[in-house]
Amino acid sequence: MSARMNLFTNPTTSGTLKHFVAAGQVIAKSSLPSATQELVKIRASQINGCGFCTDMHTKEAAAAGESAVRLSLVAAWREATVFTDAERAALELTEEATRIADAAGGVPDEVWANAVKHYDEEQLGALVSLIALINAFNRANVIVQQPAGDYRPGQFA
Repeated sequence: MSARMNLFTNPTTSGTLKHFVAAGQVIAKSSLPSATQELVKIRASQINGCGFCTDMHTKEAAAAGESAVRLSLVAAWREATVFTDAERAALELTEEATRIADAAGGVPDEVWANAVKHYDEEQLGALVSLIALINAFNRANVIVQQPAGDYRPGQFA
């Protein structure tokens, strides 16, 4: 399988992706825990059916020391006992924000209130930005059918 187009050689998409990457660097430097950041990226990518991003972020998380058990259970986080309450709040916010079109009222107040219990204002800003950003990356990759499976940790560092 090959992508419909190369996002990195197309002048418009490569320029856009450079800005996405720069935004990601700002988020990565935030106080939102890096493990939470990877869990959020994985869960949104799973929901959006983005194999490329799911491959990338599970491999990056594993390389950073994330356990295979936790990585295997991201999609079933509600039933899993391996996530903290804060991580669960981030995953819930990720799901609701990623599936925003499924709920006429957007992200429910109780989901937001739960996130507020666990994250300060700066971390919430990072979480909102990260969810929006990973959804943008997912959409670009899904549109062009970016193949998955060959990503190497640190490939884009």
